[in-house]
Parts: sequence; structure tokens; C-alpha cells
Amino acid sequence: MIRKIIQIDQEKCNGCGKCASACHEGAIAMVKGKATLMREDYCDGLGDCLPACPTGAITFVEREAPAYNEAAVLAAKAAKAAPAQGGCPGSRIREMNASPAPAPAAPFTLASQLRQWPVQIKLAPVNAPFFQDADLLVAADCTAFSYGDFHNRFIKGRVCLVGCPKLDMVDYTEKLTQILAGNSIKSLTIVRMEVPCCGGLEHAATTALKNSGKFIPWQVVTITIDGKIKGE
Repeated sequence: MIRKIIQIDQEKCNGCGKCASACHEGAIAMVKGKATLMREDYCDGLGDCLPACPTGAITFVEREAPAYNEAAVLAAKAAKAAPAQGGCPGSRIREMNASPAPAPAAPFTLASQLRQWPVQIKLAPVNAPFFQDADLLVAADCTAFSYGDFHNRFIKGRVCLVGCPKLDMVDYTEKLTQILAGNSIKSLTIVRMEVPCCGGLEHAATTALKNSGKFIPWQVVTITIDGKIKGE
């Protein structure tokens, strides 16, 4: 079948191994100091490895390749997983000891800052009127649950779109490109989790901005597993 799959330029590869670490499907391994696509049927075509590569050695191509074999990927993960630490970092079980919030002195409700509906990238019309003159937020699904002040810090004053390329099994690049190119977007904020599988969302949004031909302010904010903004 003809499908999207990664291609690694061995001349550009510096052997850092970051792409192999970022590939949660296990399709890439280091061979003689160079990144190599070991199993084409393990590559899901989402490109989590692309933003991890510091030299631009990895690109997408459309060519004849076997279909992505999710069952084989899951079986390989299960075979290699250690009892306490196995599996994709994005789905690893963790518990955080959050301090309980003090009880409010009076009934208190935090107001939602959401300005529009729908919020899912897959469902939002590319020419929706709420995109006009908007500051756009593209966020990974998990971020709103991980960061306590997400509404006030990120949604307030912005149009919000959320998604997860790992769960949706889709590349958002084309749709985000249409949204950015076809509307008067004023700025772009990307909020992702620190787990490798969020790299696909960041790559889709930044590539869409480049493809749109727009020159607008943009930023990427990373939320850690324990609910903090990385770097703050």
C-alpha cells in the first residue's frame, strides 16, 4: 500500500539517538551509530521522531510500505516491558501526591474560560467565525487535566482546539494549515505534555504554521507529568 512513512538521511544523522527514544512504537534503532528504520510496519506515520531530531535527518515520504501493525507493536512492547516501568511513557501508571486544597470559606465556582464549541481539532470547521482575529490555542487533551490553572493561564482570551494524534490516529497538519491560512489568526500557542507521543501534536502545529505562510507570534509550552510548566 502507498502510505506516509518516515525516511532517515544517514548523511545528516549525527547518531544522537533522540529519535529512537522519541519513537514510542519502537520502529527506530541505532545501527552502527546511525538511526535506522528497523520495522516499516511499526512506523505509524505520526512523526513523533521528527521534532526530536536536531539535524533534520528525518522527513516524511509517501511510498509503498506495509500497513502499520498496531498488534505487533503492542506485542513487542509487552515483551520488552519491565514489570514496574514498561510501556509507552505517555501511558505509564503514576501517582502524584498532590497537597489537598484548602476548603473555601463560602461556596465557590471557577468560571469556565471556554469561548467556543466544538473544541476537538477533528470536529472544528476550518472556516468557523470564531477563528477571525483570534489568538489560537492548540493543546493536547491531557494538558487541561494535568495543569490546575489551565483555563485562566491558557484558555482565557483564546480560541481553544484540543487533540491527541496517538488516540485519533491522524495527522492534524493539513487541517491546522487550512485554519491558519484561511483565517486572521493573531497568535498561536501550543500546549503539550512532556511525553514523547505529544511530539506529533507539536510537529503538526508548527508545520502547519510554516505551511500557512503566516508570520505570527507563536510559542510552545510543555506541561510535566506532575502538573507543572516545564522551565518555570
